[in-house]
Amino acid sequence: MEKNLKVLFENLCCSVCKTGFDENSISIKRSENGLLVVQLVCSNCGKSFGVAFVGFSGIEVKEPLEVVEGPDPINYDDVIDAHRFIQSLDEHWQDHLPKNLT
Repeated sequence: MEKNLKVLFENLCCSVCKTGFDENSISIKRSENGLLVVQLVCSNCGKSFGVAFVGFSGIEVKEPLEVVEGPDPINYDDVIDAHRFIQSLDEHWQDHLPKNLT
């Protein structure tokens, strides 16, 4: 079960310092009947990624999780554009909301 756990985090890294997770990053808090309670902490910068319940119940993990890139982070121009948009709203601001929310 611990081998499967290491494979899950093999290709992932800390979102703060970009250090890859290793066996020192994974702390097993509890283990029983195919269920693990684990904590993930970056071994380089100490950023905690919380506690998770991981159930294997006879499942063998053969490949690590695939890393999928997300959208680019917002930048200064995005903030300025949002600010200008909000400032330009008038008494009809609700017209910009999806119809199922109004």
